[in-house]
Amino acid sequence: MKEYLVKPGSTVKLEKIDADETGKYAANKDGKAKAQARTEALNGMLAVLQERLYANGSHAVLVVLQGMDTSGKDGTIKHVMSGVNPVGCRVAAFKTPSTRELSHDFLWRIHAEVPAKGHIGLFNRSHYEDVVITRVHGLISGKVATRRFSHINDFERLLHDTGTTMVKFFLHISKDEQRKRLEARVRDPEKRWKFNPSDLAERKLWGEYMKAYEDAISATSTDEAPWYIVPANHKWYRNVVVAETIVAALESMKLPLPPGPRGVDFKKLKID
Repeated sequence: MKEYLVKPGSTVKLEKIDADETGKYAANKDGKAKAQARTEALNGMLAVLQERLYANGSHAVLVVLQGMDTSGKDGTIKHVMSGVNPVGCRVAAFKTPSTRELSHDFLWRIHAEVPAKGHIGLFNRSHYEDVVITRVHGLISGKVATRRFSHINDFERLLHDTGTTMVKFFLHISKDEQRKRLEARVRDPEKRWKFNPSDLAERKLWGEYMKAYEDAISATSTDEAPWYIVPANHKWYRNVVVAETIVAALESMKLPLPPGPRGVDFKKLKID
């Protein structure tokens, strides 16, 4: 899925990226079925690779999911990670910082949730909230945001240098698609709990959010921690893109299978 990779040093313009795109899959029932079948196959591959990561215990994987409200962060985790052993996988969801968290630097609460070696960690929202939401609402200046971009790059380089492979996804939906999804939440009693009246206020700031995300992604897509902008209007396509990318990241690590205990001759071993 290299076509969705943001090359380091490039400038992102989200309005030029089609959130409706479905790549090699047709935007119809047949294309959806093929993408879902591929995602299921990738789930199986991911389960095997995650077990090897856990058994090896020398590296970790951190997946960052960002996007506007209703972009599908929860759904991505549910569908892409469905085959992974929960013992080796952990999700951290970052909400409004607490008073205690605000008494520390903005990366303090983030570092505490970084996955241990052998594990896959998923951030549902992340440290990028502190250079997007804060900027949109005027809580920090552009100058402070730029300084934080530098801190983030240093932080993510530290993770990379100490054995954590990072993949960061911006789930890109259109404003019209967000409207449809918000309306669906209101209509469905099973989903109304997800609706927050503040979502409507935030929606009015769509343009400001797009600019803040463009700046953040452009400044922090690096060789050590790349961003992928995923067309996410079609949930089934979003899932297959994310799954393909995570599997590729794990495969690129080329982790060996750890040997059995020393001194054991497995060819001669008999278990009565």
